[in-house]
Amino acid sequence: MLVACIFAGTSCSNFPADPEGTLDRVTGGTLRVGVSHSPPFTDVSGAEPAGPETDLARDFAASLDAGIEWAEGGEEHLMEALKQGDLDLVIGGLTESTPWTDKAAVTRPYAESTDDWGKPRKHVLAAPLGENAFLSALEEFLADREPGR
Repeated sequence: MLVACIFAGTSCSNFPADPEGTLDRVTGGTLRVGVSHSPPFTDVSGAEPAGPETDLARDFAASLDAGIEWAEGGEEHLMEALKQGDLDLVIGGLTESTPWTDKAAVTRPYAESTDDWGKPRKHVLAAPLGENAFLSALEEFLADREPGR
């Protein structure tokens, strides 16, 4: 990596980078979270979104000293908003087999559940494509929450 940086004439201290500055904007600011209704992971039927994934988003925002702005909607709308830069994170029971990888970067699985047919599902969160510093901070946050760490 160092050799690549030297030949490119750039500093390696800026990697990973966010071309749109997501991590810098969110830190001490506002995390814009898209949430779809997907009980028991997320529930948008009340005054405030609820469920374990909303708690996870709140904890991540707190780790960045950020507030949260919620946007409720269907997955397709939220993923397009994420791709367009209107959201920073999308939650709602997404799994690692999500079809949205052309619009979003997905995290490492952070939890596992069983579907209605008894098959395991590994759950992920969605972040903006290319915002690697933000995704790295989110991945580190998720890793720190793993049992045994």
